[in-house]
Amino acid sequence: MVNARPVEQKKGADRGIDGRIFFHDEHESAKTKQIIISVKAGKIGPTHIRDLRGVVDREKAAIGLLITMEAPTAPMRKEAASAGFYESRVLEERTKHPKIQILTVGALLEGKTIDSPRLSEARTFKKAPRARKKPTDKQNEMF
Repeated sequence: MVNARPVEQKKGADRGIDGRIFFHDEHESAKTKQIIISVKAGKIGPTHIRDLRGVVDREKAAIGLLITMEAPTAPMRKEAASAGFYESRVLEERTKHPKIQILTVGALLEGKTIDSPRLSEARTFKKAPRARKKPTDKQNEMF
């Protein structure tokens, strides 16, 4: 629902990452940036937000998103807010996005999305150069 790439399935700990969204939000030669997705079921609390913040810092990600079934508590929202903002520059426009975000499955089903740079306009890969057609034998005969 958030258009993230799942983490490669390996046995063992996932290191706090359930998915990633890669993007570019500056000029074409800019470094690829990412949004880390963490999904938690059951009882959650501020420690889950601190854990996600640690993963975002470790991975040098732009934004971290916690997806959960439960509505966030006031201490969780406060912990997420203390992470600050990611500042983006898409098409010469500066925007700010919360560095740590929390979305419930219910909110996703209602159509809410990640507060992120306009990812549809941010390419996740460099555009390949246009291939040149090789002249055919008939074209060579003309010259």
